[in-house]
Amino acid sequence: QVQLVESGGASVQAGGSLRLSCAVSGDSVSQLTMGWFRQGIGNSREDIVLIEREGKTIFAQSVKGRFSIFVDRTDNIVYLQMNDLKSEDTGLYYCAADPRFLNIVWVKESDFRYRGQGTQVTVSS
Repeated sequence: QVQLVESGGASVQAGGSLRLSCAVSGDSVSQLTMGWFRQGIGNSREDIVLIEREGKTIFAQSVKGRFSIFVDRTDNIVYLQMNDLKSEDTGLYYCAADPRFLNIVWVKESDFRYRGQGTQVTVSS
């Protein structure tokens, strides 16, 4: 059983930065396909970044150049660094994981077996 615990969410001004953490237990991050997702207004959901076990990533076009990922394989934590935040980045950010090899080009959020509870990010302009 994989457990995911997110932290690091906060209220910030536009242009600011945050670093979110997804602490993983129950399996090694090196053995998981992972992703960060954002749930926004009206329960809209956006894939923020998808991460293959080998480290390949796909970022949403809306965050490219502003968000980055660091996978700490020693401490089993996946970090989402968010810079130059905009009001439209507001939402509940959660990470998801699956022990299978999933093709991140085709994977859907519903394919992931495990999800965390999320951490709230609010960006005010």
